[in-house]
Amino acid sequence: MQRIRLRYTKRGRLRFTSHRDFQRAFERALRRAEVPMAYSAGFTPHPKVSYANAAPTGTGSEAEYLEIALTAPRDPERLRDLLDESLPAGLDIVDAVEARTSGLADRLTASVWELRLDGVDPAEADRAVAAFTGAESVEVQRQTKNGVRTFDARPAVVRLVSAETLDTAADRPTDRPCAILRLVVRHVTPAVRPDDVLSGLRAVADLAPPVPVAVTRLAQGLLDEETGSVTDPLAPDREADPAAPAASPGAADAAAAKAPA
Repeated sequence: MQRIRLRYTKRGRLRFTSHRDFQRAFERALRRAEVPMAYSAGFTPHPKVSYANAAPTGTGSEAEYLEIALTAPRDPERLRDLLDESLPAGLDIVDAVEARTSGLADRLTASVWELRLDGVDPAEADRAVAAFTGAESVEVQRQTKNGVRTFDARPAVVRLVSAETLDTAADRPTDRPCAILRLVVRHVTPAVRPDDVLSGLRAVADLAPPVPVAVTRLAQGLLDEETGSVTDPLAPDREADPAAPAASPGAADAAAAKAPA
């Protein structure tokens, strides 16, 4: 059995697809591409696909990961091309490697997010960021199936900064002011999501964007505690492949800097 790890995106309007929607679209793509999938046992066999830490519905992403199991070997790059052609534009397969190491999910310990705050002056966002990062704790509330839960969002936030961008092709083009925030957050329990950080900015600095914030995950991977950077989780598989070029340190952050909003 061969295992292939894939990185895929949710771009543009496809960011509104739920995880279940993507699962259905991906399984159709597997059939169209005639991928020799391994199936689970039992009365209702399912293709062996493992998803890792999917982004919330409504957020874009440049760094979603999954793993598939095959009954016959396939070239990862050729497989990537076939699956990408079988998916709608916006759900794009952008990377594929053969799984040569264990523990992909264990290497997804942090995410890099971009928050596009249309209608917010960058100077106002800077003041809110300073208030958030300077606070010892930032309590936020989230509605759960068991009621309202209160927790401290501050410890999970490794970095929160105002970021300049040269990309003018926003999802909602506008002449109004626009602030861009870059967020690095640890994957902890309970999970601290970008909307929790936005709630924290509202709590500590009364920052309330006039329109919904466009959120995009730019990268996820293993957190380097010394630098605060997020490394490429597929790099160990490439390094274990003698035929593949080694990935440079900080590859995930480099990709994040170039990723479209």
